[in-house]
Amino acid sequence: QVQLVESGGGLVQSGGSLRLSCAASGSTLDYSAISWFRQVPGKEREAVSCIDKITGTTYYLPSVQGRFTISRDAAENAVYLDMNNLTPEDTAVYYCAARFNKVPPACVTNPNWINYWGQGTQVIVSS
Repeated sequence: QVQLVESGGGLVQSGGSLRLSCAASGSTLDYSAISWFRQVPGKEREAVSCIDKITGTTYYLPSVQGRFTISRDAAENAVYLDMNNLTPEDTAVYYCAARFNKVPPACVTNPNWINYWGQGTQVIVSS
């Protein structure tokens, strides 16, 4: 019903930058927020950033605040995550996530409250 496709991952040296993109298709009209989560093997997925569809309000994981920026294009056809000053601790599989629950807040950090997930894009930051 909803498909999320991430792109832009890859290998980068510490201090480098990457832009991740998330494209959504299918029944996306009523989504409330698009988020980026990341996961390291053996650990739970953690919320990295989120943007509220209606208000544009954003959320950032404290450890990425000031380094990462979430944005959307004018037509709301895609959501981006610009990652700067990357460190090896940022190494993870990054997932685009969509929430369709209309009960506020739109942006949530609990992965159990996410309705749809992309397949993930690998980000590896070398020392």
